[in-house]
Amino acid sequence: MRDGTVRGIGLALAVGYATFIAWLYVQQPQSAAEVTGGFSASVGSYRIDPQAFDDGVQFFGRDQFAAARTAFERADPARQDARTQFYIAYSYYRQGWGRFYQDDELFARGLEAVNRAMARAPGGRIRVDDPGLQMRSGEELKAELEAGLRRDPSDFNPARILSRRK
Repeated sequence: MRDGTVRGIGLALAVGYATFIAWLYVQQPQSAAEVTGGFSASVGSYRIDPQAFDDGVQFFGRDQFAAARTAFERADPARQDARTQFYIAYSYYRQGWGRFYQDDELFARGLEAVNRAMARAPGGRIRVDDPGLQMRSGEELKAELEAGLRRDPSDFNPARILSRRK
């Protein structure tokens, strides 16, 4: 092999490795599944497990939110599908909602998931057309989660017990 060819191959490998490290720094994946899912999503070949997703929707419809999240996480292990992440966020909202108080930990996790969903959605906008949901956009869900985390005098309003879960 010629000297110039070897140097060119070395340069290409170094640039590829530097690009990979920069991608890791920007994306900050938490698992190997997120790394491989991120790469496959960037080339357009990422797919969720449709059976696990359908299982999650069924659990969600029966108000079994922890089981639904487990199924959704199995369907989308790399956390790359906006619709699945939306359902995960909604399940945190539904489980954390209460007439007398909101579960701040569940609402905070839901806010993380809806932000992830909106980041993965084309143009940052997610809309789920499911007749069983009262909130169908990421913006609505995010606003409800943020309102649940906010502390203000309306938290002590006794009429709050008459409010309905969305």
